[in-house]
Amino acid sequence: MSYEQYVPYTPADSRYSKMPYRRCGRSGLKLPAISLGLWHNFGDITPFGTQQKILRTAFDNGITHFDLANNYGPPYGEAERNFGEHMRRDWHIWRDELVISTKAGYDMWKGPYGNDGSRKYLIASIDQSLKRMNLDYVDIFYHHRPDDGTPIEETMGALYDIVKSGKALYAGISNYNPDQARRAIRCMKDMGMHMLIHQPNYNMFNRSIEHGLTDVLEEEGVGIMAFGPLAGGRLTGRYLNDIPEDSRAIHDPRFLRASDINENLMKTVRALNTVAERRGQTLAQLALVWALRKPVVTSALIGASKPEQVIENVKALDNMNLSEEELKEIDAILANR
Repeated sequence: MSYEQYVPYTPADSRYSKMPYRRCGRSGLKLPAISLGLWHNFGDITPFGTQQKILRTAFDNGITHFDLANNYGPPYGEAERNFGEHMRRDWHIWRDELVISTKAGYDMWKGPYGNDGSRKYLIASIDQSLKRMNLDYVDIFYHHRPDDGTPIEETMGALYDIVKSGKALYAGISNYNPDQARRAIRCMKDMGMHMLIHQPNYNMFNRSIEHGLTDVLEEEGVGIMAFGPLAGGRLTGRYLNDIPEDSRAIHDPRFLRASDINENLMKTVRALNTVAERRGQTLAQLALVWALRKPVVTSALIGASKPEQVIENVKALDNMNLSEEELKEIDAILANR
């Protein structure tokens, strides 16, 4: 990644007037209703200047939470390395106004110690992440996925010690099913620490967390950071009629393939878009409002390839009320997929 000449940045004075902040479960931490994930567009495939504009636009619009993981890129670690340069240039001044999270759990380096949920892997990973990001600590450190091969006491014990060491302020989990989440939360509680947050995939096309997980998290006072609220771009206006030549499905099919955009999907998307238009919203805005409709969901985690997408998504918050009639109509559309 070649870094561009630095242009000084001063955040917008109005940044805190545009965003609601929600308390995360039973904790004192408030998170913005919309958070920014650095999954797809902060590796070596996105110009550094574009990354900088996205981050600055997000903060100017009240997004105070930036979410990473050790293996975000491409290549692995590149998103954190790039963010470290952004931190050195822009964000060290504003560090105490930001919530920065990272994760470990998927494959990161070769050999038996660069994956899963062992104490060795998690503690080595947080140390590496802090160096890449030019940080003394992260606000939230997640175990990125469950690992049935490692005792839950070892994984949660590592998270506990990472928080106690000051390398993270809070601990979280991601991609855990209801039984796994309950075990992890209760294990950490037995150690004397509250689990702050769970990060599952949640959107109109993937409602699996409604079958038990939200009940567990609500009961235990754990917040939800919903990733993928736009279903990889399917719940946007990008695919209402066809597949644009500059779309992710054409140029970056790692997570969304052209074959996924079929007529059945388009029919559903068009019906949902009709609901959005009646509300004076885009489909993406409707999808975000829908994902945030329940208080147990603290924040919706978006990605962006350009600043304009951040601005459009934040405008969803101008109309967050969904009527019972609208919710029933959306349910009927989704039932006919």
